[in-house]
Order: sequence, then C-alpha cells, then structure tokens
Amino acid sequence: MNIQILDEAQADLREGTQFYERQNVGLGTYFLDTIFSDIDSLILYAGAHIKLNGYHRLLSKIFPYAVYYQIDALNCHRACQGNSSSA
Repeated sequence: MNIQILDEAQADLREGTQFYERQNVGLGTYFLDTIFSDIDSLILYAGAHIKLNGYHRLLSKIFPYAVYYQIDALNCHRACQGNSSSA
C-alpha cells in the first residue's frame, strides 16, 4: 500500500503539532505520533470508514482530527513465463 500525504494535509499536521506543543511540551510530538498511528491503521482498515463527498473519513482516536482518504486500486497481473507450474 502506498500512502501519500498531500501538501495541504502536511501543513495541517505542522499547525496541529505546533498548537499542541504550545499547550504542553511533548504534546505536539504525541499528537503527530497518534495521527501517524491512525494513518498506519489504513493498512488493515482502508475502505472500512464512512464515505463523505467522495472521501473516506478516519476519525483520530485521541485528538479532534480526521484523516480523509481515497483508495486508488490498480489492476495488477503477474506475468509468468514458462509452464504453468512456475510461481
């Protein structure tokens, strides 16, 4: 799975990190770690979230943030050369 974070989302993450770091030292890092953990969960749960305006919405478990994402599927075929028993 290839996850791309748009420039706009990266800016939101920077702003969120700075905001929470101003609230309490270390909270900004915790915020960022939490959001990336939520994003990593897409490896298992991509597509399981409610879809709004063409995007799936993953709500962060701890912070009042949401991750909006789309799934782009490719049709991939493995080309085998030789006989059908080769893998």
